[in-house]
Amino acid sequence: MAASLVVRSDYSGSDLRAFARRSDDAQQVRRLLAMASILDGGRRSDAAKIGGVTLQIVRDWVIRFNAEGPDGLKSRKAPGKPSILGADRGSVLRAG
Repeated sequence: MAASLVVRSDYSGSDLRAFARRSDDAQQVRRLLAMASILDGGRRSDAAKIGGVTLQIVRDWVIRFNAEGPDGLKSRKAPGKPSILGADRGSVLRAG
């Protein structure tokens, strides 16, 4: 069994709840509240229930939080599939 990731400790659960109150991003709020429960000593399985996700997703959130802090939990646009057209042809089509 792999060792669990250690969550950075420069934020407290109450800090993350304060960020959640100020956030306009509902998905970030959900992630912040799940992380706050972990920082308050809760189990990751409980954080997964709070977030409505699996333990693997909570692990991904911990990695993002450790790397970027609360901003790392903001919603991001998925990169999607790269265009099969080159940049020049795509711009010609968009221009009309």
